[in-house]
Amino acid sequence: MRDTIYFLVFDGFADWQAALALCEVRRPGDWQVATVGFTRAPVRSMGGLTVQPELSLAELDFARAALAIVPGGHLWQRGEGVAAVAALRQLHGAGSVVAGIDSGVLALARAGLLDRCRHTGNWSGHIDAQVPGYAGSAQYDASALAVSDGGTITASHLGSVEFAREVIRTLDLYNPNDREHWYRLFKHAQLPPWCVGEAVAA
Repeated sequence: MRDTIYFLVFDGFADWQAALALCEVRRPGDWQVATVGFTRAPVRSMGGLTVQPELSLAELDFARAALAIVPGGHLWQRGEGVAAVAALRQLHGAGSVVAGIDSGVLALARAGLLDRCRHTGNWSGHIDAQVPGYAGSAQYDASALAVSDGGTITASHLGSVEFAREVIRTLDLYNPNDREHWYRLFKHAQLPPWCVGEAVAA
């Protein structure tokens, strides 16, 4: 049963990039969210939060993984994180959707997951410069802040709301109409119809 969302944590991970997505994933109560580290040792986020991973990469349950989320962080720019890249390749091969935002997209590219599907990232040429052997340039969409295709979700560092929207859509949270209202609320501060009356009354 695929009921678990894995969130990769490591020293210097960008803690804010997937925050909206994780909150919406947990809201219905149907999904388990588990933090995964390279080991179980505590890590500190880019914002200074100390996080105790619940699992190590070696403890991933591929049969239960519905989605794996990879936030940005300087280790991807340094070409590190080989164990995570291998795990992402395995997760995707086992049927899990793999999602990367900001430089986390580089990990998906190093795993070979972006060579044959539409995707995006921080800017055109970023992946090519960082990932030798990357063969997905023709599939890169510079016009989108987030893209879902081929069992992957990719997003620019400027697209955390769009990233959350793709996660919500992938997990089929809410109905399409509510998803659109959610996006307008968090992207454009447009209150959904059911909140307008409450706001006027207040």
